[in-house]
Amino acid sequence: MDPSTPPSSTAARRAAAIARHLVGLSPLADAAHAALEPSACLSYGSPESSEPAPAFSPLELRLLLDGHHVRERDWAFRAMEESPLFCPRRCGGRVFVSPDYNEGKEGQREATMRRVGYLARRGVFRGWLTEPGPEAELRKLALLECLGVYDHSLAIKIGVHFFLWGSAIKFLGTKRHHDKWLSDTENYVIKGCFSMTELGHGSNVRGIETVATYDSKTREFMINTPCESAQKYWIGGAANHATHTIVFAQLHINGRNEGVHAFVAQIRDENENVMPNIQIADCGHKIGLNGVDNGRIWFNNIRVPRENLLNLVADVLPDGQYVSMIDDPDQRFAAFLSPLTLGRVNIAVNAVYVSKVGLAIAVRYALSRRAFSVTPDGPEMLLLDYPSHQRRLLPLLAKACLMSSSGNFMKRMYVKRTPELNKAIHIYSSALKATLTWQNMTTLQECREACGGQGLKTENRIGIFKAEFDVQSTFEGDNNVLMQQVSKALYAEFLAAKRKNQPFKGLGLEHLNGPCPVIPDYLTSGILRSSNFQMDLLCLRERDLLKQFTTEVSNHLAQGKSREKALMLSYQLAEDLARAFTERTILQIFLEDEKNIPTGSLKDILGLLRSLYVMVCIDESASFLRYGCLSKENVAAARKEVMTLCSELRPHALAIVSSFGIPDAFLSPLAFDWIEANARSFGNE
Repeated sequence: MDPSTPPSSTAARRAAAIARHLVGLSPLADAAHAALEPSACLSYGSPESSEPAPAFSPLELRLLLDGHHVRERDWAFRAMEESPLFCPRRCGGRVFVSPDYNEGKEGQREATMRRVGYLARRGVFRGWLTEPGPEAELRKLALLECLGVYDHSLAIKIGVHFFLWGSAIKFLGTKRHHDKWLSDTENYVIKGCFSMTELGHGSNVRGIETVATYDSKTREFMINTPCESAQKYWIGGAANHATHTIVFAQLHINGRNEGVHAFVAQIRDENENVMPNIQIADCGHKIGLNGVDNGRIWFNNIRVPRENLLNLVADVLPDGQYVSMIDDPDQRFAAFLSPLTLGRVNIAVNAVYVSKVGLAIAVRYALSRRAFSVTPDGPEMLLLDYPSHQRRLLPLLAKACLMSSSGNFMKRMYVKRTPELNKAIHIYSSALKATLTWQNMTTLQECREACGGQGLKTENRIGIFKAEFDVQSTFEGDNNVLMQQVSKALYAEFLAAKRKNQPFKGLGLEHLNGPCPVIPDYLTSGILRSSNFQMDLLCLRERDLLKQFTTEVSNHLAQGKSREKALMLSYQLAEDLARAFTERTILQIFLEDEKNIPTGSLKDILGLLRSLYVMVCIDESASFLRYGCLSKENVAAARKEVMTLCSELRPHALAIVSSFGIPDAFLSPLAFDWIEANARSFGNE
């Protein structure tokens, strides 16, 4: 710098140069013309105002995805919106309902019970245990799905009472139990819980340590917690509200253990005092579900009448003679676990519904939030116009739609169950409960990240949902254990078919009876989108994995290892097989729904969703390449097809999330005018 140059003139010259650079003026232009103009403030544009009109009927898609009782679902949503108990809150010119998660544990629990009472008065639970028939059961499931959209604690509190306690009374008990407890349960005269899990035993129910010893002199069972690991743990409803429980215990008669059986025990009196010889403690604060009062229970030789044994499967006569309609102990044990099946069905379908909430919020936000521009002076781009953002959200949208069909299939099978279907129901519910709940957590995490910092706000729901629904992968059966059960069941089916020299029947395994599918060497876009090719590919992978799994287990057996040890050592193939079975099942179910839709725009959208689902299955799983189902070039072709399908699905994203049927009040401010919702007059400091 020249010491003779005045500092003020140097500063002015530099300011003029910066101004010319910023406004694009010629260096020869006068600096006086370089004044900066203020940028216009961002304004919110609703997706409905900028997106094309739906190419299909969202209502028709909703009817397909919901599957049943759409009018009753809307009624349940309205019932919650109409009550101040559901914490209505005005934000950004709209009213939203969601629990107050800032309340303490006890406050959330009492709020949950007040909501249960309100819903009971509105008649939501009418007929849930006393009205027979598949339609009544489907209605119950539909209503519970809606309650779960509002709050997972509310759904679990109700689910434990009706689906675990109530189902145990209904399906493991007989007329004497039905007459005594079903009506009072439906009307909440009594409040039930379900004492199966112990501190030392969760998935391994056979190993529980609580003991019920029959006393033939008094014709009573003495139920006892013999050690700390036998304390009943995580019992929903036990800490504060439950008056009765189903106790699962080892039945001892004259020194002989007859295995796990179920008993009814009262744990609180009509004044909510804990009964004598029972101790109850709180499980404490949790990462989510604090509106449910999970508790621990110890029994100190409490006595219950002989009639309190749920005796549909087995009974104890007054003189202590043990009788059962099922001679095989394994089959008898499986019958005692049947109430868990309905719980798994409900958890799976609820997981899909919650994924839809997250996706509806994230997609709507991505259709109104802009970031960066592709030209220097151009407008910023909508998030969902970025191919990378489409890849993040639209495959999740496809999975949610296909998994909705799977959930409906599972519900229909359950409500029309027969003894012959019990095995299939167990396998399907295990596979789909694990897969759909895992997918729910994946979806919520991606949606949270796709919403940026706004996704962290509790009022925007997605972030808090992650904590609230994380437990779904654990309760009603640990997901990894459930998938192992699926592989073991498939292994047993394979051995039975070969041993009897009979064709495969059921579980969709009939494809194993035909010739091995042949995959073309070169896969065009048309082939990749062909439903026949897609089924062939997923069937080929399942077929190969089942044979490889069976061979590996057989090799371990030939080396002298036990069957259980051989299965354990083959866990890697077992995991891949269970996933292959489930993904093929999901595709097969959706194809059946798709076939029932007439040719037209909706059928075209279903084809896009299906193809995107399959291409993403290929892209996200190494198994197609690892086991030789596809070449490296064909896997690359499928990966490229994902991008093309995402771009084709992009114009329909708003119509698809609108078809989910979730009322605006159950979404969040982020799904609508998020600028106004965060204005100073509306802000929550």
